[in-house]
Amino acid sequence: MAAVLSGEKVSTTGLFAEYEAEREDLPGPGERHALIDSVGRATAEPEVTEVRVLPLGEVDSEHALDEGEGHRSVAEWRVAHERFRHGPQMREALGDPGFTVRRAPVVAERFRVLRRPDQV
Repeated sequence: MAAVLSGEKVSTTGLFAEYEAEREDLPGPGERHALIDSVGRATAEPEVTEVRVLPLGEVDSEHALDEGEGHRSVAEWRVAHERFRHGPQMREALGDPGFTVRRAPVVAERFRVLRRPDQV
């Protein structure tokens, strides 16, 4: 949350398969969300500015580094995302014990914060 509030994190990535499994619509430009802290308070209002669906291997360096997770390269980012997405919990959630993310589409989302805690 701190990375979003500081402006260090302005992108995020999710699996397209997760949206399908949860029957959730993809986000779209202009959508706004409430960022909620651990005690249930709204802390910021991010607005989606761009959404792309593409294979994980095509996510560019700018998007990867803009996730604000401390990765120094897109290659390092990919390794971390593959490790997480290939875990048993993810495979169970997707109902696919052999799931691999390399060719699976991801939802690459960019956003900006419209209002911060003192403005919400």
